[in-house]
Amino acid sequence: MRIVDLIEKKKQGQKHTREEIEYIINSLMDGTATDYQITAWLMAVYFKGMDIEETTNLTRAMINSGEVLDLSQIAENIIDKHSTGGVGDKITIILIPILQALGVPVVKLSGRGLGFTGGTIDKLESIPNFNCALSMPEIISQVKSIGAAIASQTSKLAPADGKLYALRDVTATVDSMPLIASSVVSKKIASGANNIILDVKYGSGAFMKTAEDAKQLSKIMVEVGKNLGKKFTAVVSAMNEPLGKAVGNSVEIIETIEFLKGNTCCDLEEITYKLAALSVMKMNLADNEEMAVDSIKRVIKNGVALEKFRKLVAAQGGNSDIIDNYNLLPQSVHKIEIKSKETGYVSSIDALMIAKASKLLGAGRDKKSDSIDYSAGVYLNKKTGDYTNCGDTIAILHFNEKSSEIVSLAESLVFDAFKFSDTKACCKSLIYAIIE
Repeated sequence: MRIVDLIEKKKQGQKHTREEIEYIINSLMDGTATDYQITAWLMAVYFKGMDIEETTNLTRAMINSGEVLDLSQIAENIIDKHSTGGVGDKITIILIPILQALGVPVVKLSGRGLGFTGGTIDKLESIPNFNCALSMPEIISQVKSIGAAIASQTSKLAPADGKLYALRDVTATVDSMPLIASSVVSKKIASGANNIILDVKYGSGAFMKTAEDAKQLSKIMVEVGKNLGKKFTAVVSAMNEPLGKAVGNSVEIIETIEFLKGNTCCDLEEITYKLAALSVMKMNLADNEEMAVDSIKRVIKNGVALEKFRKLVAAQGGNSDIIDNYNLLPQSVHKIEIKSKETGYVSSIDALMIAKASKLLGAGRDKKSDSIDYSAGVYLNKKTGDYTNCGDTIAILHFNEKSSEIVSLAESLVFDAFKFSDTKACCKSLIYAIIE
């Protein structure tokens, strides 16, 4: 077999065999295929696509390129939740203690933010001394002890995905559905859980821009997961507006704690409850969604979920006193209030513009090696449907030392992200579809 022949085959739109795909991935890993050859193959896949069988075989080969975690010693069924990325998406951090409180064991391996999407690990590391670099024995020990662990992804899991993504990122081949599906599913299966809930985003603040594209991607991932013996469920949800009110790192930790104290925001509540309810039902702990949601509300109201979060933070070395004293979290030196120049109802808030502003202020990164400012971000005082008078504060910028040009640009982005109307917009569900 030769790589050049396989490039030509896919260029002609022909189907790869399992052996051919394994040869490509093995050649990637051992270096016998050059970067430019793999890039040429990726571009051929981008234009000619892959069917479900090819995508399954690619996913399997990527899983087999590294370690696969064995979580059977923890429990028979383990839940994992994955989001395809969004703005203000702190649901993972809220969800884990809720599931802990309901007796659902959770092992979550997460990543850092890149581009305009935030990263769960960055948000957690804004908590002083919080340790995300857990070894596998530490993860297993912690889940046995308190019911959950959240850690940064290791390069030993599906390492072929890391190599492929690095090339996709610089060759405009990121937005290929077979390549996205194999990337997500390979990492989730290698992480060891057997029940995986996917939150697949679409809209201005997501990689998938339309609901139908997100639905199509979801169907591919669920089917590939099923072909590889795992139970995948995908929730297709809108990401045109930031989730909740906080966008950044420490500001999102504060909103997480407030949610667990019962001070919820309706959009954040809708998605969190749906994902938590699905998880509870997948574990056979509730007969229907209504029962599951009642259980979720109960563990928030009685404070059990909040205490589980306190234990999670303490177990991973973090300062759990932040739950009672937000001043222990990183605080920005400067805050600028953005004022409305209109009177009326907020009709929309563009997620991507808010994300870009937050990144400019220091909350995001362009490269994985970039440092971030944990205290920087944007807080939305108003959400869609809220009435606003001229002069009301609609958002607050949090930042440290930035040039006046950068601050001015961030102000403009946030101001322009808000649109107003004389009439209140009807409340629409953020959930477009559920794929099983």
